[in-house]
Amino acid sequence: MTSAQSRRLNRLLALVPYFSSRGGISVAQAAGDLGVTETQLRKDLEQLFVCGLPGYYPDDLIELEFYEGYVNVGFTAGMDRPLRLTGAEASVLLVALQALVDMAGVLDHQAARRAIAKIEQAVGKSLPAVATVTDDDDAEENPTYAAVRTAVAQKRALDLTYYSATRDTVSERVVDPIRLQGLNSNTYLEAWCRGSEGVRLFRFDRIEAAQLRDEPSTPPVSAEVTQQSAVLGDHPDHRSVDIDIDPEQAWVLDYYRIEQLDDVSADRNPTAPVRGRLAYGSPEWLTRFLLGFGGTVRAVGDERVDDAVTGAAQAALARYR
Repeated sequence: MTSAQSRRLNRLLALVPYFSSRGGISVAQAAGDLGVTETQLRKDLEQLFVCGLPGYYPDDLIELEFYEGYVNVGFTAGMDRPLRLTGAEASVLLVALQALVDMAGVLDHQAARRAIAKIEQAVGKSLPAVATVTDDDDAEENPTYAAVRTAVAQKRALDLTYYSATRDTVSERVVDPIRLQGLNSNTYLEAWCRGSEGVRLFRFDRIEAAQLRDEPSTPPVSAEVTQQSAVLGDHPDHRSVDIDIDPEQAWVLDYYRIEQLDDVSADRNPTAPVRGRLAYGSPEWLTRFLLGFGGTVRAVGDERVDDAVTGAAQAALARYR
């Protein structure tokens, strides 16, 4: 059996309990849930028409009912329950659930832990536990994260104490929550900041305190329509600076908003620095960014940046004297 045939067999075995448990569902929604096209799903359903119990008389075959794009199962031929998870499938689910548990504020941690317990119970002792439950797992959720999640769920405004990594400052803000986002193991609160009069993203682990306000969350309609990206997008109001990057730090080109200015060719000197243009949001962030590379990434042609980096380095050095 080819891999494609094996995948289709597994899908066919899952179709009957899937449709049976939902009591009528549209083909379009089912195709989306199962990760196939509507055309492929219809072919699978047509295949099920000729499957059933030994004897294969009409009353032995799986019965499917179609009505205005919806599908319901009349006779399941005993296929009422989904297939048991394989060890590999269970391991993938357990690892994913544990990652969600470790992700600050993104979901109800107790619900995730209950799902972990059910999967481990279902697979039994045949599979070593992937998600290790510690004594800390029974602890209550961080009250700050809980307040933010409650504000989003109940559509209430929030008072935030927030640390800005770009400015290296802590500020007090009043925000109108819109939604939560998850990205790269971090959770973000997307909210309308009343002080800045714009949509901002607040990373959970940088929210130092959160207090629910006795008023509804009322972000502008336009702010709710467009979802902000947790990855820094193109902002024409951001400043830029030319930088030289030593070869051992060339990886920064892939991780930061840097436009490469040099033509990197085969005959280029491999020890020469690469010239790039870095977009940044604040001078404070730029200073700390350059300091972190100890001179292997440096600004070019901007005396103010050079002075800021030199001053910060001297101030840090003075602390050791």
